[in-house]
Amino acid sequence: MAPRVVLGVSGGIAAYKAVEVCRRLIDAGCEVAPVLTDAAAKFVAPLTFTALATQPARTSLYGDEHDPIPHTRLGQWADVIVVAPATADLLARYAAGIANDLLTATLLATRAPVIVCPAMHTEMWEHPSVQDNLEVLRRRGVLVVDPEEGRLAGGDSGEGRLAAPERIVAAALATTRPTDGPLAGRRVLVTAGGTREPIDPVRFITNRSSGRQGHAVAEAAVELGADVTLVTASALALDVSAATSVTRIDVETAAQMRDAVLGLSAQADVVVMAAAVSDFRPVAEADSKIHKEDGVPVIALEPTQDILATLVERRARGQVIVGFAAETGDATARGRAKLARKGCDLLVVNDVSKPETGFDHETNEVDILDAQGGEQHVALASKRAVAEVILARVGHLIEQGDQ
Repeated sequence: MAPRVVLGVSGGIAAYKAVEVCRRLIDAGCEVAPVLTDAAAKFVAPLTFTALATQPARTSLYGDEHDPIPHTRLGQWADVIVVAPATADLLARYAAGIANDLLTATLLATRAPVIVCPAMHTEMWEHPSVQDNLEVLRRRGVLVVDPEEGRLAGGDSGEGRLAAPERIVAAALATTRPTDGPLAGRRVLVTAGGTREPIDPVRFITNRSSGRQGHAVAEAAVELGADVTLVTASALALDVSAATSVTRIDVETAAQMRDAVLGLSAQADVVVMAAAVSDFRPVAEADSKIHKEDGVPVIALEPTQDILATLVERRARGQVIVGFAAETGDATARGRAKLARKGCDLLVVNDVSKPETGFDHETNEVDILDAQGGEQHVALASKRAVAEVILARVGHLIEQGDQ
């Protein structure tokens, strides 16, 4: 079910940024019900939010025949309430329990998580009364997305600028993700994409991997409540619902991927090596472009370090490691031999010679092999669906290890 967000907007100049927050929440798949104070409506027309959101913007505490008690309905409907911007006045009224408009009444009528995003001039932000009110709200469990330092409405600079919309949306989405289940709160490290090994400043050796499968695993893991780090050699953008929640590390070469992964793996509960790491690289990279008139070059290759095997050697207690194998021909048999060599918990094998499967496709068809000799076939499906099956298997292994 789509996360249900009440987006509260109070009357500060930063109200115009709430429009972008609303748009990003919608793009992330949320249902959004905007609630504006009368002061907010002087900065941004409610119709703007009505045009973007899934529910019409509301401003009045007094309902009608279709919605007689809007603050109660909205408070019970919401999975999370986000107030952006939250002015000094709004924070004071909320901390004091004053419910004299629809937004403050809704805040008092909910048991959902509440996130306030203060925005005001630096002197107001630093005033003891504002800080005292925030401390009261924090003690009550309200989440605060602190403002940033930057250019303010008066033309000067300082602390008090509304947090970036992507930070606000990430905080909202984080509250709606699972807090139970085997992946909730687990640290998941995912790799993706095909590495590029330079021949000279303009040429490189690579493979056909797009990175879609690894990115799909990262996105699905976020939705399951995991703390996800993605080490990727792909330029693909993450899904908007995951982009602000995933720690992304961009690399190019196998050596860069090795260094990043091995530097992070000790803290990971799960490592999913979905990247297509180059098996070979040039022994030496030419300092300048190799020109055709100089004749056909001889390029000597050397093997790259086996990241998956190194991960298994360094495996932390209870860590689940998943490898991938893109094969042709008898893919499953080759995969079974690779699983025995590598020693990982699961190996995801696909035959990239099949139609619509593997590299540079939106779909995939795989066999998931385990160390006990088991095999699960996943028929042709979207890469996101394949990712969800893989993570279900990972979750099962974690549950077995916890027993």
